[in-house]
Amino acid sequence: MAMELNITSVSWPSLYNPAIELSVDYGPLRPMQPGGSYLVNPDDIFRFTLYWTLIFHLPFYAICGIYAFLNFAFPPSRRSITTFPLEPSPQIPFSPGSNQTEQWIKRPRPNARRSRLAFALLVILAFLFLSLTGAVMGAAVVGFVLAGVYKAGGFYMSTWVPFVWAVIQSLVGLLAIWPSIINII
Repeated sequence: MAMELNITSVSWPSLYNPAIELSVDYGPLRPMQPGGSYLVNPDDIFRFTLYWTLIFHLPFYAICGIYAFLNFAFPPSRRSITTFPLEPSPQIPFSPGSNQTEQWIKRPRPNARRSRLAFALLVILAFLFLSLTGAVMGAAVVGFVLAGVYKAGGFYMSTWVPFVWAVIQSLVGLLAIWPSIINII
């Protein structure tokens, strides 16, 4: 029985059935299973980790960026609701000539040259740029640490390992982004 091992040049994503790594039905467990794809080169490990991190990391930041964009471009109404909806609202005293309408005091714009849409576009571009930067830096750290650990231990890295670490990295990033961004917006 010839073993087919794919360790030289692995094309992305090269995911295979992970059952061959966990089951003894495919034969005794060896360091490299037939039909599996393994990474040895640190550049390949970084590349796989980067691609998976971009796939899982960018959507979270894009969703938060779109949410912020919509809040800046189309802000909620200025009416403040200080009472519960079923409670009768307190009567606001009006001046005799006010015609019983709410009057808003218009504040001066701090930057008259920049429109609301331009500011919203800057916000979404900042989200996307920071997402891309964070994904590249995180993939570099995680990818090369994984490469060092696997090389030091003399192990062959399955193509599933960068996938799993990219998911972990993205979920940790989601824990960091969601509460603070919602409070800022």
